[in-house]
Amino acid sequence: MIACSKPGEVDTGQNFDRKAMLQQYADNLIRPAYADLQAKVNVLNTAAATFSGSPTAANLTALQTAWTEAYTAWQFANAYNFGPAGEEGVRKGLIEEVGTFPTSTAKVEATITTNNANFNDFNRDARGLPAVEYLIFSPQGNNTQIVTSFQSASRRNFLTAATADIKKRVDEVVTGWSTYSGNFVNRNGTDAGSATSELYNEFIRSYEAIKNFKIALPLGKRPGQTAAEPTRAEGYYSSQSLTFIKAHLTAIENIWYGRARDGKDGVGFKEYLENVEGGQALVASAEAQLGNVRKALNALPENVPLSQQIQTNPAAVENVLNEFQKLTRFFKSDMSSLLGIAITFASGDGD
Repeated sequence: MIACSKPGEVDTGQNFDRKAMLQQYADNLIRPAYADLQAKVNVLNTAAATFSGSPTAANLTALQTAWTEAYTAWQFANAYNFGPAGEEGVRKGLIEEVGTFPTSTAKVEATITTNNANFNDFNRDARGLPAVEYLIFSPQGNNTQIVTSFQSASRRNFLTAATADIKKRVDEVVTGWSTYSGNFVNRNGTDAGSATSELYNEFIRSYEAIKNFKIALPLGKRPGQTAAEPTRAEGYYSSQSLTFIKAHLTAIENIWYGRARDGKDGVGFKEYLENVEGGQALVASAEAQLGNVRKALNALPENVPLSQQIQTNPAAVENVLNEFQKLTRFFKSDMSSLLGIAITFASGDGD
């Protein structure tokens, strides 16, 4: 039912049960996403230790598979950078600590040379899942060369230290959510600092990360860029950029619908908007544009690396970017206005 507002006021859904919505997110999306990530990271950490102890082609393949599964799981957890995954002291949000890309290969190689990895410094582009990807994948698929490179003890040390650091950080977040969940559900206002605001802002920030960094950056469309930079694509070394973009977009859709990864539907931002004056029209517009985004994305062949398509078919990639940009208005400007939730992060997006 649409909640009623006083004459002359915009109804921002004050009668909507936000607490139930937040409970749904905590129980069926956030905690399961982190639990799955933890399980996949544990496998990755074990596979890294096995490969380090015996750098063979078979062990490398197992490690690459474990990394791919962990990084896919990461796509479904990277929008929840608050609470246990938020900033604290010199620590940044989990997404920056374990998911910063493009990796600075120069920093990684310099650290390997000194054999003195420090994963608590400010070099967030030299650790985390993308740094591990750089170590264990070759864009040319040359696994023999990778195995040979791990004859270096310092390279093996960096790999195992990097995966152990990822595991440590993810474990801390999972443990934190076991007690933070109640706090999250009870802060059900819409003011800055409320759980509703945190979730909404991270939803937008995660969506914009696809558009701005996973597509616009390698395409050369970010401020200050004068040409395409295909090697700056997420998943460049594993040649799985499009796979991860699609998984990330599915995660965004799940937040919109309040839908668990197993497909079970619940109360989400969509239902929240449907209880707000003007919200039903926004839902219709946003979902139509979501369809356009998917159509444009699916037009790119997944078996051809995004870095290659940027060079051979840039118009098709730019069309994907344009469709993402059209959706920004509905998710960011219109949704913020109708729900009365302020954007609290600086996106520098210019929309």
